[in-house]
Amino acid sequence: MKQSWYLDNAVSASKESKYTFYKPSRFILDKLTSGDIVKLRFVLNVPDVDADAERMWVEIEQRLGDEFEGALTNQPQIIVDLEIGRTIKFDVNHIIDTEYEDPENIVEKYIDRCFVTNKVLLEGNKIGYLYREESLGEKNGFYDSGWRITAGTESQEYLDSEGNSQFVSLGKVLNVDDSIVGLLEEPTGSIFEWDDQQKTFARL
Repeated sequence: MKQSWYLDNAVSASKESKYTFYKPSRFILDKLTSGDIVKLRFVLNVPDVDADAERMWVEIEQRLGDEFEGALTNQPQIIVDLEIGRTIKFDVNHIIDTEYEDPENIVEKYIDRCFVTNKVLLEGNKIGYLYREESLGEKNGFYDSGWRITAGTESQEYLDSEGNSQFVSLGKVLNVDDSIVGLLEEPTGSIFEWDDQQKTFARL
């Protein structure tokens, strides 16, 4: 019988969405040894299933270079040909999380929320204007960074219309346009506009 799952390559997923898909740094991966617990993404390889994967923890039992063997510590909820305690063979490219705090975790760094217009987030327009106002604090369980990000071409009517902007992580915006990454530590009250002649953001 064909196996119904395979392990996701975290390196590929991280390259596609590096600001929102966490891949442990080499510093963390090199620390891993027997007894440590790591999370892997088990992708479903069967049709007609609502979920596409299960993320589960595995306790490392052996390590040889970048190759590992470990025991599954979760009972799968969807995958029928896996059970708790099953031996899993994997390598560093399959690991999507560990128990260690990672100083190079950029997903965590840019997890705070912002408001961004659909022209930037969904329609592929480059960021042209952004400003940072007073944070709304906690909103829907997430912290508002205060950043408001637009293409700079939206009309006031567009900006005032409900549904034309999204409340998402800064990382999600950076996945589509990370030209502003060097500006995000600027304080409340900061305003920037793209200068097409200088090919950079100008402070207003």
